[in-house]
Parts: sequence; C-alpha cells; structure tokens
Amino acid sequence: MVLRALLLTFFLVSYIVSKSHAQDYDEEKAAPPPALNNCNGVFLSYAFNSREKEFPFVKNATAQAYAFQASVMILNASPNDLKAWKIFIGFQYDEILVSADGAVLMDGEDFPARVGNGTYLSGYPQTDLKTSIETAADWNQIQATIDLKGTQFGLKPPRTPMPKTIRLANDGFKCPAPVRHKTEMHVCCVLNPKFKPNVTKPTKFLPRQDGDLLISYDVINSFGGNYMAQVLIDNKHPLGRLDNWNLTWEWMRGEFIYSMKGAYTHKISYADCLYGEAGKYYKDFDFTPVMNCEKKPIISDLPPDREKDDVVGNIPFCCRNGSLLPTSMDETKSKAAFQLIVYKIPPDMNRTALYAPQHWKINGVLNPAYKCGQPIRVNPTEFPDKTGLPAVTYAIASWQVVCNITRPKNKNARCCVSFSAFYNDTVVPCNTCACGCDDTSNCNPDAPALLLPSEALLVPFENRTAKAKAWAKIKHYPIPKRLPCADNCGVSINWHIFTDYRKGWTARMTLFNWDEYTFIDWFTAIQMRKGYYRGYENVYSFNGTKMPEINNTIFFQGLLGLNYLIGETNGTKPSVDPRVPGKQQSVISFTKRRTPGINIAAGDGFPSKVYFNGEECAMPTHVPTADAHRSRVNLLPMIFITVMIFVLTTDRLC
Repeated sequence: MVLRALLLTFFLVSYIVSKSHAQDYDEEKAAPPPALNNCNGVFLSYAFNSREKEFPFVKNATAQAYAFQASVMILNASPNDLKAWKIFIGFQYDEILVSADGAVLMDGEDFPARVGNGTYLSGYPQTDLKTSIETAADWNQIQATIDLKGTQFGLKPPRTPMPKTIRLANDGFKCPAPVRHKTEMHVCCVLNPKFKPNVTKPTKFLPRQDGDLLISYDVINSFGGNYMAQVLIDNKHPLGRLDNWNLTWEWMRGEFIYSMKGAYTHKISYADCLYGEAGKYYKDFDFTPVMNCEKKPIISDLPPDREKDDVVGNIPFCCRNGSLLPTSMDETKSKAAFQLIVYKIPPDMNRTALYAPQHWKINGVLNPAYKCGQPIRVNPTEFPDKTGLPAVTYAIASWQVVCNITRPKNKNARCCVSFSAFYNDTVVPCNTCACGCDDTSNCNPDAPALLLPSEALLVPFENRTAKAKAWAKIKHYPIPKRLPCADNCGVSINWHIFTDYRKGWTARMTLFNWDEYTFIDWFTAIQMRKGYYRGYENVYSFNGTKMPEINNTIFFQGLLGLNYLIGETNGTKPSVDPRVPGKQQSVISFTKRRTPGINIAAGDGFPSKVYFNGEECAMPTHVPTADAHRSRVNLLPMIFITVMIFVLTTDRLC
C-alpha cells in the first residue's frame, strides 16, 4: 500500500510538472551557454519559453495567432559600467508585443505594439548595469532580465519562432552574428576599438545628447512623499516647430500631479486617485486640490494672458499658447517650460526614490512628427542662483528626452504641393490621399489625381469635379469610372514657373489654407535640386533667407503684419459660392549667372522638397513639361510640304 501510494504521488507530481511546462516542441529549455564564461563584453541571450494557440482558430496556418513567452538576459561582463542599456530584437513573424517586464519600448509606443520588423528596448527601472568588479559579482546589479509576452503569426509548430538577431544597441559596441539553437540564441558584444567617442568630462551619468527637440525633466525639490519637477522643452532644429503643442507621458510607479504652474492638464480630476493605489495609501488625504491622476496625462501650454499670473504662471518661457518657433525665426521663442508637484506612493516614499515618467510624446497642429526616445539619466542641470549672485544651483536629479523629426510616411503628410508653369496650361495637383483617406467607398485611393486647370486651385476639392472632368475632355485625358479621392490636406502650396528668360527666371509660390485654423508666424522652406538655390536673388512679398547648411534650403516667412495665414472663410454668397481658402503669395526671382546649364523647361525650376511650418509636404510624382504648350503643328514638316507643293506646281507649269 505504501509503495502504491508513493508511485501514485510520483505520477501525480510528474503529471503536474509536465503540464505546467507543456510546450509545442520536444527540446527542454537550454541551460546558460558556456560562452558566457568566455565573454569579456556584454552578454545577451534570448530564450523562447512557450507558445499556445490563440482565438480565433483558423484554417489558414499563416493567419493563425499564437501567444508566446520569451525571456531576454543582458549581463555586463566588461570592466566598464553599461549606462542606459538598450537592445535590438529582430522579430520576424508579425509579432505583437503585449508586455516587456523589465524594459520599455524605445520609440515611446504603447503596448500592445507591432514589432514584426524588429524593435528596440531599453531598461526600466534598471537602466544601468554595474561591473562585477565593483559589486563583488552581485548578479542583481550586473544583469537584467526581460520577460516578454506577445502574439506571433505565420509559423506553426513544431517550428520555433525565433528572431532574426539580437544585439546591443549602445554606441561603440559591435556584435557578431548570434549563436543559434532551437529555442535559444546568444551573443557577446564588445567595444569597437575603432570607435572614437566624443571627448567629454568624466561624469557619473551619461552626457547630454543632441537632437531636434530636447526635453529636460529636472527634480528641483524633493521630500519624503513628493517632489517638485521642472520640464523644459528646447527646439534645436532650424526648421522644427510646434503649434498648440500637446505633451504626454506615462507614470510607471503610481505617481500623480498635485499642481502645476506654466501649463495645465486637459483633464482636471482626482477620480483615478480615489479608486486607485493612491487612495488606498492616502486614506485621510484631501484630493480636492489635485490637478490630475491619469496614468497618461495630456499637458498643454497656457495662453499669454496667464504669463504674470501668480497662481499658474510666472514661469520663464511659459504661456505662449503652445508655440515653439524654430531658432532660425526667433531663438527667444524656441523654448517652453513648466513646473509640477508630483506625489508618490510606496515603495518610493523617500527623498532619493526618484523616477522619471516614460513613453514621452509631443505633437502640434500642423508640424513635423516627432519620435521621442526614453528618458536617460544625465548630470544635474545647472540653474542661475535666485539671489542674483554669480553662482549656480543644481537640480537634485535630471533626465533628458531626445525627440527627432521623422519623415511622413506615404499618404500620411499634412500639407501638399502642386506644380504648374507658364509653358503648360495644366496643373499637376497634389497626389491622391496625400494626407490620408478615411472613407474610400465612393472614390479610388490608388488612382492618380486628375490634372486641373489653374483656376481650379482656388476651389475646394469637393467643387472641382466638374472642372476636372471638363478639362479632361478638352485635353483628351482619360477619366476613370471611379474618380480618385481628394488629397485631404489642410494646407496646399502651388509652385508656378512664372517666367524664363536668358539671364534669369521667376517662380510664384502660393499658400492655400483649407482649415479654419489661422497660422500665426507661418514659414515655408524649399530645397532646390542641383544646387540651383545659389541662383536665388529676391522674394518680394515674403522675407527670404538662404540656408545652405540645411541641404541648400531657402527659408521664407511672412512680413511683419502679414505673418498670418488665415483660415478658410465663406464666399461672397455662402448659399451659392464655395468657401474661400486663406492665401499668401509672392514672386521669387532667380539668376542664371550662378547656375549655368539650368534648364527650366526640363523641370529644373521645381523644388525637390517643400516644408510648411517644419512639416515635409507631399510632392507631385511628375512636373509639367513644355511639350504640351508647344503648337501641335511642327514647322519642319510644314516647310517640307510647302517646298514639295512648290516643286510640283513648278513642274506642272513647265
């Protein structure tokens, strides 16, 4: 009986263990590879743990979803500290990452995130890895682990969905191809001896980085359960810009905003605190004055009339209605700042338990798209002493967030360009769906845009159909049965070749605003092909500046008093006339003396890129040609025919 009971117990235990470790492959989880002992750099490993079929169950194997779990280990086996570590995982099976315990996505995206083309992860909350030498081989300080959960498609059992590669993404390291097994891969990354880092003063933290938009998160006062922080947004790109900016981040440790000066949150509510962890800890706390308890607050700048307000204003660089101008326009208006008091919850209830929020995002009305990295710990920011003495004070802790401008994806721009010329009476309009298409039930998002007569540029797109069809019949252009969709752009710019003569040429640039929003202190910039920007002479209704350091760019902005691009308004007779766009226009003159060989009729007079308020506009796929303007009657055949008629007539007379 005893033996039978022991056997039954062994069977049950074995069954439970086998079920808890059930996988869709036979190989057991690999032990730590011996290669770790031979690594004198940073050791990375990726281990695939398990996979399970997800709902819905489908017959198509490539469309079947599987929930997978994997783990990543990063260990610093080098003699130097690894600060702000970051890794790249080359996913390849349309993976959707649902969670990454121990790390955050570097591009600031939220979970779940599509990572089928690979993704970068950075450590959080353990951002730095110390050395074994300075910690006496304390594994908690020299290594970090990431537990991954997600969904993958297109690879059914028994094959294992391993990534293409895994590597350390910190500057100065080189990684060979990883060593692969069925369910595990690892690599040892070492410092590149040819890498020459910027010579900087040795610091405890990482040096500050450069970028298009720099955000500093500085803790300037710290108490047991709360602290005061200042956020400074600094626009460093000469063409970067933000209007009515909205800033958001994610609190990772249950923090909430008690009060704020220099900015405000869109939602003022403490309900999330009362029903969350903060309410459980602060049982007798009066939450009435609390500004915001959201995990992802949305923050905006104050209007100018609050600049001297003692309660919410009186912060340097605040209260500009969310305008961040580029340094090329006004360097004094390229910064924004605000302060906030942040309350914490356990286990962070001491003065030195300070963590910056993650997943920063910032956007504007019609501005460049910025991608922000995760905050990195940097040396404390220096501030001038409040007493006016020639001394400096330091922040208690500082983090830097670097945001860079990204080029708009196809059909994802917010402004577009059309081309026209004096030698061709047809306008090449903005591309179909240049700024996106939501409803395509009544139009074709893939058909090329219909060519237009010049007067159609002044008419809203929904009123252009008749003109476009009539023009196509006159010019014998094909008309598709299903007409192309609109460009859906709020701002369009027409570049028109105005004149072409022996010593120079002129262009006319017209800006159309189809939105009701009025752009204050607008600017536009153009880049010319083949260095033809050198021929730029003058602009007559705008201010113009040559900026050769930015890919041969010419920068235009409105004159004083004319720097408003007003929104769309009603026509003279609203019941009959279409709405009228806001418009600004100027002629631009160029000389050919500095650009020998330029051929305007061949298309050399059209820009290669156009920007409006820093946003790169969608460009036409082709330019107007001079052939269409030339007479359909060729002079050479006419002369030949005339001569032949003369000869034949002469022969008959003879």
